Amino acid sequence: MSSVPEFRTQTDDSFRIGDRTFHSRLLVGTGKYRDLEETRRAVEASGAEIVTVAIRRTNIGQNPDEPSLLDVLPPDRYTYLPNTAGCYSAEDAVRTCRLARELLDGHTLVKLEVLGDEKTLFPDVVETLKAAETLIAESFEVMVYTNDDPIMAKRFEEMGCVAVMPLAAPIGSGLGIRNPYNILTIVENASVPILVDAGVGTASDAAIAMELGCDGVLMNTAIAGAKDPVLMASAMKKAIEAGREAYLAGRIPKKRFASASSPLDGLFF
Repeated sequence: MSSVPEFRTQTDDSFRIGDRTFHSRLLVGTGKYRDLEETRRAVEASGAEIVTVAIRRTNIGQNPDEPSLLDVLPPDRYTYLPNTAGCYSAEDAVRTCRLARELLDGHTLVKLEVLGDEKTLFPDVVETLKAAETLIAESFEVMVYTNDDPIMAKRFEEMGCVAVMPLAAPIGSGLGIRNPYNILTIVENASVPILVDAGVGTASDAAIAMELGCDGVLMNTAIAGAKDPVLMASAMKKAIEAGREAYLAGRIPKKRFASASSPLDGLFF
């Protein structure tokens, strides 16, 4: 009897951030939804295990008289990734991470972003480096948002960040990956997880990121800003899985001219 070839399913393909193991390679934000119920439904449809939360904008216990994100996305089901969105200095970012650690009972996994200006929301790399140095010294596990510069990505890795998250395009722009060869170079030189963060607009953008070999993609606006956020979350889940499987399968090389799908040898003419 012929044996059936083993198929490598997505659930077999886990990855690690710090000392944590995850199966879903889609990380999702929790802002910009109409309400907490839509947030819950979209996150569930995404299949994400990691949810990022802007500490300066979202209630996770700071305001006991208001609805809390913790009520719809329980911490025993999801890994919270507090982020420093809205911070424009290393000092503010560090203070925000310390607050998150207090609110989440000693939680140390954080997403660090220090922005340079309000128009582009590009990272201020100098301030980000300062904040990362302080946070790592305080035993935080830092996932760092940065530009798509391979040199800086390596610098953040070498200083001890547990994951590096280069932007694909400006935050919320939906432009997709503008510099795929930069992302590819970062991936090829990395020994920590590389996750595209910012700029994804639709499912094909997420698939491309995964086909480049990224370990995952973090997105918020692409889902929350869609006409149907829950349906888009489902689409993104499938795109991440398809892109990852395509990367593992190994695509054919691009060629300038056509080549026959079937061999010419053995034809009857």
